Amino acid sequence: MKKNTLYRIYSGAFIGLCLVPTVFMPFVKGDESKENRALAELPKLKTAEGNFNIHILSDLGDYYSEHFAFRQQLVTADGRIKTALTATSPNTDVIDGTDGWLYYGPTADDYLNINTLNARQVSGICHDLRLVNDYCEQNGKRFLFFSAPNKNSLYPENMPRNYVPADAPDNYELISAGLAEDSFYLDMRAALADTVSSIPLYHATDTHWNNLGAYAGHCAVMGVLGRDACPADNWTLEPNGRLGDLAAMIYPSEGAKDTQVNSDYEFTYEYQGRFKALDDVTIDTVCEGGEGSLLMYRDSFGEAILPYMAEMFASAEFSRITPYRFDEAMLQKGDTIIVELVERNLPRLASTAPLMPAPTVGEDTAFFTPSVCNGEVSAYIGQNGSYTLVTGALPDSFFSGDDASVYLTVNGTTYEAFRASEFSDCGNGFTAYIPADTEFDSIEIFTQCSDGHAVSIEVPADKLIRKEQ
Repeated sequence: MKKNTLYRIYSGAFIGLCLVPTVFMPFVKGDESKENRALAELPKLKTAEGNFNIHILSDLGDYYSEHFAFRQQLVTADGRIKTALTATSPNTDVIDGTDGWLYYGPTADDYLNINTLNARQVSGICHDLRLVNDYCEQNGKRFLFFSAPNKNSLYPENMPRNYVPADAPDNYELISAGLAEDSFYLDMRAALADTVSSIPLYHATDTHWNNLGAYAGHCAVMGVLGRDACPADNWTLEPNGRLGDLAAMIYPSEGAKDTQVNSDYEFTYEYQGRFKALDDVTIDTVCEGGEGSLLMYRDSFGEAILPYMAEMFASAEFSRITPYRFDEAMLQKGDTIIVELVERNLPRLASTAPLMPAPTVGEDTAFFTPSVCNGEVSAYIGQNGSYTLVTGALPDSFFSGDDASVYLTVNGTTYEAFRASEFSDCGNGFTAYIPADTEFDSIEIFTQCSDGHAVSIEVPADKLIRKEQ
C-alpha cells in the first residue's frame, strides 16, 4: 500500500513538473533577442490565401518548442551540463572550445580544410573580382576587397582537440594565393596576425572581432589606401561590455557577457537619415574632418569597423545589400569602393555575381577559334532594372584546366561575363548584365581557356529560360 502511494506521488510529481512549462507559458515570456534568430510565430488556422492551414499541427509544435515557459533557463542548464561533463555544445551552431572560448559551428569546414572550393571556382572568383576592379578604375574609383577571418583561423589554440585540420589549403588561402599579385586585395588574416597585441582581437564568446580587432583591420585598410588611420588610442578593457552571441545561444538565461575593448577617442561623425542600429541594411554617415567618399559593402563584421571608417571619410554609405551593386548610381556614392566579406561566406562569390554592366570587348581583341558545340545549354534570361540578365552553366567540355573566360556575343557586341552563377556548383557558370533594350534573335556563348581550348554554342532567344527576379 505504501509502495503504491509512493509510486503515485512520484508519478504525480513527474507529470506536474512536465506540465509546468505548458501551464506557465502564457505568463513567462522569453527574450527573443538572445536567440540570435526569429522564433516561430503563433500559426493561424487559415493561410494568406484564405485556405485552411494544413500544417497547423506541425506549426503549433514548432511554436510550442520555442515558446514554452522557462525555456531559456532549461536551455542554459542543458548547455552548462553538457559543456561541463562532455565538453560538447548542445547547439550545432556553437563549438565549445577550451578556456571558455566558443566558436561558430558553420566555420568548422573552413577550420578543418574540408569541402573547399575547387580550382575552377577559385579561378572564377579571382576573375570576377578583377572585372570589378577594372570597372571601378575605368570610372575613376579605387576598389578594395578583403575577407574578415573566422575566429578559429586567427585563434585556433582553443579549438577542441578532436578537430584536426586536413593537410590542405582552406578557401581563404586558395583565394589569397590567386589574388596575391592584385593591388586591390588585402590579406586581412595576415594583417591581423602581424598585429602586436597582448589583448586578443576577437571576443572569446562571440563570433566577431572586438573593437581593437576592428581597429587593427581599419588600420590595414587605410594603409592599403595610402591614407592615415583614425587616431584612436588608450585602449582599456571593459568587463561584461558585450553580450556574446555564441554564449547567448547556449546560455541564454545568464545574460553572459564578454569583455569589450574600448578607446577614449571621441568620434565626430554623424548618422544621416533614419538610423536604428549598426545592423541596418543601409547606414549613411558624414564627418566634417573626413576626406573623400566611401561606399562599403559589409556584413556583421562591418559593424565594429564602421565608426573608424566613418570618421575618416567626409561621406560614407555602408550597405548589406546583396548582390553587390556596381552600377552607375551606386558608384556615384563613393570614390573609394570596399567589399568586406567574412571568411566563412567566401563560397558565395562563386554563386552570386555582382550587379554590374558586362564589360564590352573591342573588335580588335584576338580570340582562339572555338569549336562548335552541337548540344544544348541551359541559359536563363530575366529583367533587372535597366539590364537584361543572362545566366546559366556550361558543360565541362567548354573548359580545359581552370583558367578560363566566358563571353557572350549579342547583335555583334561581345560581352565578358562573370564566372559566378546560381546555376552552377562546380565553377562552370556565367552571368552577364547587358542593356535592357537589347533585342536579339540568339546569343552566342563561348569560352576562352588559357591553354587555347575554346568552345562556342548559339542559343536561340526562344530557347532562353525565363528567370523570375
